[in-house]
Amino acid sequence: MKRIIPVLAIALGALTSCGEGTAEEKKSITAQAASSSKDQHTQSNADSVTVKHLDLDIKVDFDQKQISGSATWSIENPNKKDTLKLDTYDLTIDSVLVDGQKVGYALGPQVEHIGSVLNIPIEDASQRVVIYYKTGENPKALQWLEPQQTLGKKHPFLYTQSESIYARSWIPVPDGPGIRYSYNARVQVPKGLMALMSATNPQQLNDSSIYHFSMEIPIPAYLMALAVGDVRFKSIDERTGVYAEPNMINKAAEEFSEVGKMVHMAEKLYGPYRWGRYDIIVLPPGFPIGGMENPRLTFATPTIIAGDKSLVNLIAHELAHSWSGNLVTNETWNDFWLNEGFTVYFERRLTESMADKSYADMLWELGYQDLEASLKDLDPKDTHLKIDLTGRDPDEGLTDVAYEKGALFLKLIENNVGRERFDAFLNQYFSDNTFKTMSTERFLTYLNEHLIKGDKALEEKLNIDAWVYGPGIPKNAPRADMERFSKVDAERERFLKGTDARQLATQGWTTHEWLHFMRKMPKPLTQEQMKQLDDAFRFTQSGNSEIANLWFVMAVAADYQPAYPAMEQFLSQVGRRKFLTPLYNEMVNTGKQEMAKTIYNKYRMNYHPLAQMTLDKLVNEQ
Repeated sequence: MKRIIPVLAIALGALTSCGEGTAEEKKSITAQAASSSKDQHTQSNADSVTVKHLDLDIKVDFDQKQISGSATWSIENPNKKDTLKLDTYDLTIDSVLVDGQKVGYALGPQVEHIGSVLNIPIEDASQRVVIYYKTGENPKALQWLEPQQTLGKKHPFLYTQSESIYARSWIPVPDGPGIRYSYNARVQVPKGLMALMSATNPQQLNDSSIYHFSMEIPIPAYLMALAVGDVRFKSIDERTGVYAEPNMINKAAEEFSEVGKMVHMAEKLYGPYRWGRYDIIVLPPGFPIGGMENPRLTFATPTIIAGDKSLVNLIAHELAHSWSGNLVTNETWNDFWLNEGFTVYFERRLTESMADKSYADMLWELGYQDLEASLKDLDPKDTHLKIDLTGRDPDEGLTDVAYEKGALFLKLIENNVGRERFDAFLNQYFSDNTFKTMSTERFLTYLNEHLIKGDKALEEKLNIDAWVYGPGIPKNAPRADMERFSKVDAERERFLKGTDARQLATQGWTTHEWLHFMRKMPKPLTQEQMKQLDDAFRFTQSGNSEIANLWFVMAVAADYQPAYPAMEQFLSQVGRRKFLTPLYNEMVNTGKQEMAKTIYNKYRMNYHPLAQMTLDKLVNEQ
């Protein structure tokens, strides 16, 4: 008989055997395990009233900057509750019908971060609840773009960003990652615009301006997505394609020409792609993140269109979410690493299969550097993989810890059990848990049952507790091979010792080699060094957003003013928080607060509300 060690015993045993951990820390682990299934960020009662399906019927009004219509929920009430509770944020509820009869309803008080609960009276046999509503003035999920904020400059644009808990600002919904439902939608938009969702999608404009959608696979609310604008479609292969504004579509299709191959390679690694089509929409520049893994339709920033496919590994990441995240989903936001850590690991494996090991090694090392930098600014308790976000905005957990520490943990397991054995484990994990949710504790139990199998020597090598419930980067963290970066280090050293930048051996460098070259430069460089680098490599004019952003940070630190006009142009066009935050932060930290405020207030309306929330605190509250 196989001995199964409970996860809590593994965690506490690791503490005891290593001689680490105070009584208080052990108590904390026990509390985390006990509360693992409680989602603190939803006020819904979907754990007792089953929400099965959503029929959404909405109109998109650009003049009013408002979505209005109805959300119809098909429910079951096996526990005979007298109330259906749904999450809302700044929604106006016009009326509610239960099984065709108008009923009273009550909106609870506004709770910080999570909004107001909508209480709807129901009967034991209630099956259909219709809510007529409209969005408010500050829906966190929506960005309404004026024509001048788009590439085409002729038509407005709308897109959503529902992760983490922002779906409730445009739909009354049980909004938790562990709550799944299928949906259909009818969306009316202005003439000449196309609507797209995380569902079946049209590939051309229609004359009615009414679009119909179906997502028959149950998904959580954070994967609800809508985009409306002047977009066109171009096919990549029989099941992949790209949407973009007309003047971007050909460039985007060329950049993503290998995405069809990427899907096939992903399937070879970890099993069949289960979502039908895989398409990408390139959004206007204000999109606040790199990409969002909305099922069937990845939302992507235009900043990855570099002209040489050098930044397409972001698509590898979003595609990987079709397995880790969309297929097997973190139960609560405290378990977010189960989405992102797995996805980064999958992304790196996929990138390696599309390129080679040395290329993937550069991504592993840059990720390690990102993690080290993030740890400097985080409370130690927020550097655990399993974190406690009770009473906090779940976005506070969207750090490099979930992404990079989570991926390193999986890489550590691979290194200790071998790639073939670990791949077999991951294939079984995705297959066994398809369209289900997963908590940290249940994953660790699954890991023990299906991979560790009571192997004490392996347990000791992995030291699971240090990773999952401990701070920082554990001592047994794996590091990537530095073959290519060692050559970059040598060239940087030559430059710093006086070699002319034009004499450096940089031929054939990828984006990642350039980033490593620049990241490890002392800060600030001298004006002469900045000018020499700029003259040799034309960083100020770079069309590569990753390189340009890092160069502009260096320029602010060195007060290299020839780069400032291009930097302001960059900040006027790019809305990705990954780029905005370090640039404005560098201005603030180098005594250029007025410069930061002037530029930010000039272009603030070009940024998504989520980016505005971050930057308002950073820039305008100084």
